Amino acid sequence: MTAVLPERLVIDQPGVYDLDEVTYFADPVPTGSLSASGAKLLLPPSCPALFRYAADNPPKTKRVFDLGHAAHKLVLGVGAELVAVDADNWLTKKAKEAAAEARAEGKIPLLAREVAQVKAMAAAIRRNPLASKLLDPAHGKPEQSIFWHDRQAGIWRRARLDWLPEPGRGRFVIPDYKTAQSANPADFAKAVHTYRYHLQDRWYRDAAQAVDLADDPLFVFIVQMKEPPYLVTTVQLDAETQRVGRELAEQAMATFRDCSEVGYWPGFADDDIPEISLPSWAIRQHDNS
Repeated sequence: MTAVLPERLVIDQPGVYDLDEVTYFADPVPTGSLSASGAKLLLPPSCPALFRYAADNPPKTKRVFDLGHAAHKLVLGVGAELVAVDADNWLTKKAKEAAAEARAEGKIPLLAREVAQVKAMAAAIRRNPLASKLLDPAHGKPEQSIFWHDRQAGIWRRARLDWLPEPGRGRFVIPDYKTAQSANPADFAKAVHTYRYHLQDRWYRDAAQAVDLADDPLFVFIVQMKEPPYLVTTVQLDAETQRVGRELAEQAMATFRDCSEVGYWPGFADDDIPEISLPSWAIRQHDNS
């Protein structure tokens, strides 16, 4: 199921690849490939120019993502090593130096209480009957990368799955682990819109189908609260939400193909002078003053 990597990594054949995160995000497809996260950057309120800049200038690790990355490490079993920093906060010089040293070594610095937090989160996942089954290490692999050429779209695409289940065990279910402030399905529905998770739904289904892992894969989100009691909820998107995700994905793929062909990645309004207006609330505020 997993392709063998050549000595000099160039991916020009579709398949499942066991790559480290740095190699995946560097995009080893010679002509370039599009990921779900890249697709989101191509669409409003972003623009192709911002996508191109992000692709050429990988962002630095941000402190705000450390907890989520650490939770992924303990829940999925792969990722950067965690380093516990013996401090109450990050304000002291000693704590800042310890964090900088850890990052320089490719590790994730966490306060001691945060290490305890992510361990409690991982334990809650293992206690959850559905999530623990979907992420069973005996029947799947974490952080697997899929590359394929989409002939209809005319581009190469890629996806990095949190978890790739073992085929042949009932319906093929692809789980994606998300940490959130709330595991309430109604709250997560808002996050789906904000972060365009419905585009990701379409992307990962396409990935599984493209490399013949499943004809009709199911994609679900395992959502976990970052605060006690670390509740876990597994959700799937309804047909209408999936439709919107498909249309967004198709729009992004067409934009990527067209921009790649001409080598031009436009900004917000390169060829026009848009007319803008104040927000309606600002006009009402002015009229009522």
